[in-house]
Amino acid sequence: MEKEKFYITTPIYYPSAEFHIGHCYTTIIADAIARYKRLTGYDVFFQTGTDEHGEKIEKKASEAGVTPKEYVDKIIANAKDLWEKLDITYDYFIRTTDKEHEEAVQKIFKKLYDQGDIYKGEYKGLYCVPCESFWTESQLVDGKCPDCGRDVKEVSEEAYFFKLSKYQDRLVDFYDRNPEFILPLSRKNEMLNNFIKPGLEDLCVSRTSFTWGVPVSFDTKHVVYVWIDALSNYITSLGYPDENSEKFKKYWPADIHLVGKEIVRFHTIIWPIMLMALGVELPKQVFGHGWLVLNGGERIAKSAGNYKDPREYINSYGVDAVRYYALREVSFGSDGVFTEEALINRTNTDLANTLGNLVNRTISMSHKYFDGIVLNPNVSEELDGELINSTLALKEKVEEKMNSLKVNEAIIEIMEVLKKCNKYIDDTMPWVLAKDESKKDRLATVLYNILESVRICSILLSPFIPTTSEKILEQLNTSKTSYDTVSNFGLLELNIKLNNPEVLFARIVKD
Repeated sequence: MEKEKFYITTPIYYPSAEFHIGHCYTTIIADAIARYKRLTGYDVFFQTGTDEHGEKIEKKASEAGVTPKEYVDKIIANAKDLWEKLDITYDYFIRTTDKEHEEAVQKIFKKLYDQGDIYKGEYKGLYCVPCESFWTESQLVDGKCPDCGRDVKEVSEEAYFFKLSKYQDRLVDFYDRNPEFILPLSRKNEMLNNFIKPGLEDLCVSRTSFTWGVPVSFDTKHVVYVWIDALSNYITSLGYPDENSEKFKKYWPADIHLVGKEIVRFHTIIWPIMLMALGVELPKQVFGHGWLVLNGGERIAKSAGNYKDPREYINSYGVDAVRYYALREVSFGSDGVFTEEALINRTNTDLANTLGNLVNRTISMSHKYFDGIVLNPNVSEELDGELINSTLALKEKVEEKMNSLKVNEAIIEIMEVLKKCNKYIDDTMPWVLAKDESKKDRLATVLYNILESVRICSILLSPFIPTTSEKILEQLNTSKTSYDTVSNFGLLELNIKLNNPEVLFARIVKD
């Protein structure tokens, strides 16, 4: 039977400086969702990449005394290394400097021009170089860019424009017919009230004041300005404009574009209108997540330089501690505070205590009392039922949370069962049972129940903390590691010998 497809994207990041924990946040969430979908049997296509053209990079490269391509190549090598360190399992990394992408962008631009959706005019406007955005006077905040708070400059030049205004009513109608297109819902109201209802203005889509971009094929003094170049990456990677390409037919429309809240506007106004103009089906959903901010509420940003290389956290605390913190700490859609202290506390509380300590002491007791051999004489008592039922209910709970993108709540559900395992140990007191020879079978049953709960929890944790999940399943020495084995309690094989316990997370003591 053919697997159902699932296409997920991160934004394509702007490589003007090396990436920070905020970039990691989006990518880790996308990876967890992609891994979960793979685990549950989907044919997943997970794409990330970089948006490499524009005036800002041209300027930075010039200051560094290198070509723009040399400048971005170095940052992208660094980014790919970072994704590897974070166990990111993307299927495709697109660069807007890829030859295939550039050629596809030229064809898209020409098609829109030929059908009258792009026309030549003159642009006069207020432009923010760092954000590569034009603003009207009324959109400025205290005379500055509403996104980054920096100065804007008045720009006047010949340019091509894309007729956004022509598609305004169609877009509003699409929103009405697809209430789940923009999530969280607060972002949809923001798009309607702040941008669409006041009336969409036609969009400047070419520039002549810099050269680092895709040349307009029929008017080469112009380069394609950011949006048609950047946004089209989601389909050019699949072979578009060839709508018969295997990948395009298989994976488009995207199931979800994950983006930061500051670029929701481009993904829910410009991008859908581009697709309408091209006659291409729209993506199913755009989810605008919040930002990671510092303790005082300051946004972590390349321009502010207020961050460490994420590898420092990975090297100090381990990849799964960083992944876990990013996924667990923030209610997805809201802003979340990132501090090293909170990362340490969360690692100690959840990973070292609730999970690590549980696995270690259960496997240690199995070795101490039964030479590590897994037995289950089924000497049950009433309190076993609560643990078994909680474990069996977990699959459905996690599925419900993941399908509604409540990633942190999915993790909380798993942690609740692990806490119940710890309570079950306290209630059954295996060390007391071990002193009474007549209770040996009861002791074996108790340990089996915990080991089996741990097995099921480990499989469900694999999208979030894959390395740790693998280590636990390795210690359990089980072959029952697939998703279809989490629906049944009692599949951990009998008479296998557990491997020796290893510490999963050492408690972090910070000076």
